[in-house]
Amino acid sequence: MNCTDFLAKLTDYFDGQIDPALWAEVKEHLDTCHHCEVVVDTTRKTIDVYRDDKSYELPESLHERMRAAVMERCRATGRLPDIELKPGGKMPDPEKFIQEETERANH
Repeated sequence: MNCTDFLAKLTDYFDGQIDPALWAEVKEHLDTCHHCEVVVDTTRKTIDVYRDDKSYELPESLHERMRAAVMERCRATGRLPDIELKPGGKMPDPEKFIQEETERANH
């Protein structure tokens, strides 16, 4: 098993829906591949964070830097119209926002 094969089975791995024979190959690969081990660890931690459904308070300076970076990326890619958020504001649902803005522009 190589990294590409492993990544193709990653969802099955986390769902526990993996054939026992394939499980042995996956386990062997993880024992020898640091890259895939990091992918599994990071994915597991991400799942745990979202599974808890907790809100995390960010320092204001980090919040501002992240917001600015997201908004700049959105503007650069043209995926969202030019919008501004106030500190502590919530990012609108992009699909809903685009739909509403498109409808408003067409009327």
